Amino acid sequence: VQVDRSEIIKSNLNPVFAKIFTVDYYFEEVQKLRFEVYDSHGHAGVGTHDDDFLGGMECTVGQIVAQKRVTKPLFLKYGKFAGKSTITVSTEPGMGWHQGGHWGGTGGDPRVAPGGTLGWHHTGTLEWHWGGDPGVAPDWTHSWHWTGMLGRHQAGTSRLEPWEQGAGVPGEGVPGWGPQAARGLRVPQVQWDCMNPKYKIKKRNYKNSGVVVLLDLKIHRVYSFLDYIMGGCQIHFTVAIDFTASNGDPRNSCSLHYINPYQPNEYLKALVAVGEICQDYDSDKKFSALGFGARIPPKYEVSHDFAINFNPDNDECEGIQGVVESYQSCLPKIQLYGPTNVAPIISKVARVAADEERTKEASQYFILLILTDGVVTDMADTREAIVRASYLPMSIIIVGVGNADFTDMQILDGDDGVLRSPKGEPVLRDIVQFVP
Repeated sequence: VQVDRSEIIKSNLNPVFAKIFTVDYYFEEVQKLRFEVYDSHGHAGVGTHDDDFLGGMECTVGQIVAQKRVTKPLFLKYGKFAGKSTITVSTEPGMGWHQGGHWGGTGGDPRVAPGGTLGWHHTGTLEWHWGGDPGVAPDWTHSWHWTGMLGRHQAGTSRLEPWEQGAGVPGEGVPGWGPQAARGLRVPQVQWDCMNPKYKIKKRNYKNSGVVVLLDLKIHRVYSFLDYIMGGCQIHFTVAIDFTASNGDPRNSCSLHYINPYQPNEYLKALVAVGEICQDYDSDKKFSALGFGARIPPKYEVSHDFAINFNPDNDECEGIQGVVESYQSCLPKIQLYGPTNVAPIISKVARVAADEERTKEASQYFILLILTDGVVTDMADTREAIVRASYLPMSIIIVGVGNADFTDMQILDGDDGVLRSPKGEPVLRDIVQFVP
C-alpha cells in the first residue's frame, strides 16, 4: 500500500525531501516500511507508472525509532545495488503523549478529568475563599474539568483558561505564569471570581460567590517509552527456555521441543516472534540465552540457569538466528528433567538490572522472555523474585507453549489483582505479561 509521496525536487543529485510522513507506532509489532525513489516525468500526485525507478530500501519503524537516523543503500528490484546511492530516513516523535493532572485544595475536593495530548503532568494547590451565604456549604466535589470549567457547583462557576505546555497563561493579566513557575520563580497569585449566572441575573449588587486563588503550579514532564528509546536507551534481551521433561522427548514428534526439519517448533515460533521485535532496540544484537530444568554435561546435574551455548562466561548469542542455532545444538546434548523453577533466572537478570540502576543513567532496560509449557514449581520464590524485580529497569514476558494449565501464569501476570510476595508485599509496578 502506498502511504504517501514526497514533493518533487528537480535537477538535484542530493535532494533533501522536506515533506514529513506520519506513521502510527506500535512497539509490539514489526512494522515494515519500504521507501522508493523515482525519477519523475510527471507532476506531484501522479502515479509512478511513467517514472523511472531509481532504487528502494526496506526497514522497520522500530529501527528508525531506535536509531533516529537510518542510512541504507538503494537496491534495484533484482537485488542489485543502485550504484553508490543511499537514502537517509530520520524521525521525530509526534505529539501523542499522555497527560495527567492532580489538584489539591483547602475546603474542597476538586476531582480531575484529564485529557489532551501534551506531555506534562500538572500539580497545584487551590485555596477557596467563601464569600457567599454563611449558612450554605458549597459543594466542591465536582469542581475541576480539564477543558477549562472550574466549579459546576452550588456556589457558582469560574473559568480557568487552558494553557499550552509551559508557555500559556491561566487567567488574564499574569503573563508568563507557566514558564516562570517551571523555573521555580515566585510570581503573583492568580485569582478568579467564582460566578453563578443565575445570581447575576437576580441580584443587582452581586459580585461573586467566592474567589478561587491558584497558590502554586508545578509542571513535570512525563517521559514516555519513546522518549527513553530516542534518548539512546538500549533494550537488553534475555530468553529463558523450559527444558523440563513435561515437554516430551525431543525425538518424538509429539514433543514441544521436536526438531522438525521442515518447520519451527512451538518454542522457536515464540522465540522468533518476540525476538524480532526486541532486536530493533538492541544496538549490538547480542542476546543472552539460558535454559532451565535440564541435566547438563559434563556431570549431568540439574541446572535452572545454564547458558544454552554452554559458555558460562558469555551466554550471549549473535542475533535471533544465533539463539536458534544454539537451541538446536543444545537439545541433543542435554537430558530434559525438572522441576520447573523460574526464580533463579529472574533473580539472575535482576542482578544485572540492579547494577544498571546504580549507574543512574537509564541507558539500559532489561526484558526477560520465559518460554515454558506450564506449572511453576517454585511459585513462592518466583513471586518474591518478581516483587524484587519490579523496583528495577526490567520487564518479564512469559509465553505459555502448548496446551497445559496456565493458571499460575495468570496469577504472575497480575491482571486479576496486584501480585504480592508470600509476605504480602505488592509489586511496585506490573512488570509481567503472560501470553498463551
